[in-house]
Amino acid sequence: MLRGEFLLVRRGLTPDDVRKSTDALAGRALDLPELAHARTVAAYVSMGSEPGTLALLDALRARGVRVLLPVLLPDNDLDWGAYEGAESLARVRHGGGRMALLEPAGERLGPGAVTTADVVLLPGLAVDARGMRLGRGGGSYDRVLARLERAGADPALVVLLYDAEVVDRVPAEPHDLPVHAAVTPSGVRRFR
Repeated sequence: MLRGEFLLVRRGLTPDDVRKSTDALAGRALDLPELAHARTVAAYVSMGSEPGTLALLDALRARGVRVLLPVLLPDNDLDWGAYEGAESLARVRHGGGRMALLEPAGERLGPGAVTTADVVLLPGLAVDARGMRLGRGGGSYDRVLARLERAGADPALVVLLYDAEVVDRVPAEPHDLPVHAAVTPSGVRRFR
C-alpha cells in the first residue's frame, strides 16, 4: 500500500517537475565526496517519473568514471554492462512487454560486476531515518545488496529520491540493508 502511495505522487509530477529535479539531483550527487573519488559507479537509467539519472550518468562518464548499468534478467536478478553514452542504450521489453527499460546494449559483464563498484546508486521509492530503503518490491536490488555483502564489497550505497520521499519510517525485513546516503534535489541526508 505504501509503495502505491509513493507511485501515485510520482505519477502526478509533470515532465517539467522531473526535468528540474533531474538537474538539481545531478548537481547534489556530483558534490558527494564518494562520487568525486569513485573509479567505478553502478547506477541505473531512470524510467517514467523516477528522479532522472541521465544527466548524472553523463557527468560521471565525462569525469572518466566507469559507469555500470543493470540488465534485468528473467529471474529479476541483474547483470551489468558499461554505459558508453545515451546512444549505447537499447529499449528492452520485460514482463511480457508490460515494462520497457533502457539497458546497455554492449557486452554483459555478469551479475558479479557490481562488486567492483566504489559507489552503488540505488533506485527507490522512499528512505527512512535509519537509512532503510523502500524499493519497488521486485527484489532485484535486494539481490545486488546481498551479493555485495557475500563478496565482502563495501561500496557507498546511495539512493536517489525526491525530497518528500525521505520519511520517518518504512517497513523493513531482517535481510534489508541500510543505505549510507539519500540524495534529493534539495540536499543530501546521511545515515550510519
